[in-house]
Amino acid sequence: MQYSLQDMYGLHDKVCIITGASRGIGLEIAIGLSGLGAIPVLVATSSKLLDEALELFKKQNKPALAIAADITNEQDVDRMTAKVMAQYGRIDGLVNCAGVSYIEDQVNFDIEKFRWVLDVNLTGTMICCKSVSKYMLQQKSGRIVNISSVRGAQGKAGYSAYAASKGAINTLTKSLAVEFATQGINVNAVAPIFTLTDINKDMLDDKAAYDWIISRIPKGKLCEKHLLVGPVAFLLSPCSEFVTGDIMYVDGGWTAG
Repeated sequence: MQYSLQDMYGLHDKVCIITGASRGIGLEIAIGLSGLGAIPVLVATSSKLLDEALELFKKQNKPALAIAADITNEQDVDRMTAKVMAQYGRIDGLVNCAGVSYIEDQVNFDIEKFRWVLDVNLTGTMICCKSVSKYMLQQKSGRIVNISSVRGAQGKAGYSAYAASKGAINTLTKSLAVEFATQGINVNAVAPIFTLTDINKDMLDDKAAYDWIISRIPKGKLCEKHLLVGPVAFLLSPCSEFVTGDIMYVDGGWTAG
């Protein structure tokens, strides 16, 4: 069998929706996929931030689309996916990157905040998967990548909501992978270690917390946003044809020991 980079890793003209793409990890992934030839669709709630993000692609003369949508609202997400289909006629990839966090000790935990974290992280992921999969099933092809976390496999004090949401994303990923396995749709998750973003900046600014985290990572450094582009691109590419239901830890060895 003959192999080429395009056959194995080619994302040229692949239409990929990325949620939470107005900033942080989501925007970095969108930029990375665009550089690999994909057409990113940036999804977030803030039209202002999306317009600012879209300028980055316009300056590079790269095709991209930005759609403001609330991923916790099924009608809003259906409107978004219908707009993508109307413009491009297909959806090749979905990266569920939108997420929030709330950290508090258990006895003081705000239950409304618990519901909010699960609504955005878990229900939002489910809604996007449901909406996109309708089109992928028609195509009999597609890739879904959910952004999880090492917290989905390991608990930590104060992380009741966040850890619960990411653990549920892991099992949602596996369930969808099994359901779609014979339909040409692969579903996987990427689970990074602490990556400096707006969500965890305050915690990582604390020297004691930062030093503890670094001491636990065999690589001896934090994950950076651009280091997530490769794993996501792999799972979206033809090269991952026989990879589904996997939780790929991008953690510098954190979960290894």
